[in-house]
Amino acid sequence: MAQKKYDKIETRKQLPWWIVNLLLGTIAAGVVFYWFSSGNKWQRIERIGIKLPLHYDLHGIDVSHHNGRINWEQVAKMPLNDDLKISFAFIKATEGATHLDRQFERNWQAAKKAGICRGAYHFYYPHTLSDLQAESFIDRVKLQKGDLPPVLDVETEHNQKPDLIVRGIANWLKIVEKHYGLRPIIYTNYNFYNRYIKANFADYPVWIADYSNESFSVFGAEVLFWQHNENGYVNGIRGRVDYNVFTGSGQEWAKLQKP
Repeated sequence: MAQKKYDKIETRKQLPWWIVNLLLGTIAAGVVFYWFSSGNKWQRIERIGIKLPLHYDLHGIDVSHHNGRINWEQVAKMPLNDDLKISFAFIKATEGATHLDRQFERNWQAAKKAGICRGAYHFYYPHTLSDLQAESFIDRVKLQKGDLPPVLDVETEHNQKPDLIVRGIANWLKIVEKHYGLRPIIYTNYNFYNRYIKANFADYPVWIADYSNESFSVFGAEVLFWQHNENGYVNGIRGRVDYNVFTGSGQEWAKLQKP
């Protein structure tokens, strides 16, 4: 009996090739549909001229004096789609040891008044003493409840040795964190992140500029902000604007803000 059952199993007909291909195609289509419907909801928003990753809830911009005089009330009122508006803005405050962005004070106050969560950033010069750069930022930026942590924008080397660059960044972060009681955010690009930040500052939240991907899985968990496009438009701002998203959870967002 056992031998007869074995023979019967062995002689069963296989499914036709076209049925197998149909099944495989259906499975593949289902995977693609799931990916685009639940995990990768990019949609072009005509009023801003770019695609947005709508699977993130918090969208924001970053600005400096290059964006001119901003009407923050218009920024706050502009709908991105039926459910989303601009939630946060990073505003340039200082650069190097002496430069103050000429629109900072106005932007800083007006963004707060318009109800947009604000953060201030410093553009870092590796060839300038980090102590002086930290002091310049501290002298000019006064944080209030609900503000985002200070941001250090590091993206240039200025022909400095790698160890000096890392030490300078670490010193700025240490001084600023001690003063505000908040761990600063590091802003950088993909190459600088891989070369200097990833292995040396894993304990710091990161804001990264990367326009080449529609998936954020290539970065570590410490990357909480993603500058995904530099060519968007915003009501109340002339010219093109950088667009960002917060990639973390609601709990992580609450922990970031100044208590």
